[in-house]
Amino acid sequence: MNPLLAKLQPYPFERLKQLFAGVTPAPEFAPISLGIGEPKHATPAFIKDALSAGLGALAAYPATAGELKLRTAFTHWLHRRYSLTLDPATQVLPVNGSREALFSLAQTVVDASAHPKPVVMSPNPFYQIYEGAALLSGAEPYYVPSVPARNFAVDWDSVPDDVWARTQLVFVCSPGNPTGAVMSLDEWKKLFALSDRHGFVIAADECYSEIYFRDEPPLSGLEASMKLGRPDFKNLIALTSLSKRSNVPGLRSGFVAGDAALIKGFLLYRTYHGSAMSGAVAAASIAAWGDESHVVDNRAQYRAKFAAVTPLLEPVLDVRLPDASFYLWAGVPEVWAGDDEAFARALYAQYNVTVLPGSYLARDTDHSANPGRGRIRMALVAETAECVEAAQRIVRFVKDGRR
Repeated sequence: MNPLLAKLQPYPFERLKQLFAGVTPAPEFAPISLGIGEPKHATPAFIKDALSAGLGALAAYPATAGELKLRTAFTHWLHRRYSLTLDPATQVLPVNGSREALFSLAQTVVDASAHPKPVVMSPNPFYQIYEGAALLSGAEPYYVPSVPARNFAVDWDSVPDDVWARTQLVFVCSPGNPTGAVMSLDEWKKLFALSDRHGFVIAADECYSEIYFRDEPPLSGLEASMKLGRPDFKNLIALTSLSKRSNVPGLRSGFVAGDAALIKGFLLYRTYHGSAMSGAVAAASIAAWGDESHVVDNRAQYRAKFAAVTPLLEPVLDVRLPDASFYLWAGVPEVWAGDDEAFARALYAQYNVTVLPGSYLARDTDHSANPGRGRIRMALVAETAECVEAAQRIVRFVKDGRR
């Protein structure tokens, strides 16, 4: 077996299962889970219809690069959303959801022979696929802390020069999971300058880009690159997905876009990896990327939900409306002394509400303590009434003051 597998840490939801082992929740409360970020809004009927109509494509092997019609659907969406013009033949590729693409991109990019200790960098807290992708590529993960006082902006200035010199890949997540923070143009400018100096690739995870709460939509890495005079998107790959945007997590559909040279190498890897998108999924994807009305409706549902839930929780938790995404990243009350695990376990036992301890989404490092400790992540993915009920139980739980 590959010895690098032994370096992988248990996934957060496996740790949560172990945390709750032996706990029997109060039977008078129906279970409500805010733990897993799985969209629960209804999948639009027209996407299901397109999937069904495309089933004839199952009789043929799909092309790894995808048909031109599919890639053009990607570039048309990028033009509508960000006013960008990309070449569908060379600057985009279909992927089976952003998760598999994030992982396989690291395997494509990292050259463990170029340096005895190559680095793959990610924000801290982070989506755990970044860590696993780094470890199985033979690289050393480096976790860059987010700063609560700066709306959880990543503290790139804290990274030493010798670490930047070893860095081959940087994962960014904007809007962020779990914080909901959106990178500014100035942050992108700083990261691009560092990439130019040290030669690393930037993987911009943007799967939450269409769920936002401000008037101005989140800035894309591709959009920032163009605004900063980098029309070739040098060393930049953006990744996005239909899962959150269109409520189709089971479709496993997304795309990557950016630097044509990186796309070429990624296509070669994927051809051997066997990760072509099914023709039926492609048909549904073309329909989904071509329609915005369901996205507007989806965003409105989240806005109404967060508007109902956030004011309930603000008096009892350190929490505020995020820039984007469908998470609330909340600090637990001081009486819990930063013990997010104990808070989550007691809440589950007393009120049958599941939240994810923030420490499961971050790491202790030599240069900073675990920035998720003392926080919880709540995924407001269920219907509004259920999320409001969960919030009301949390308020009662905190005011009870029981541990």
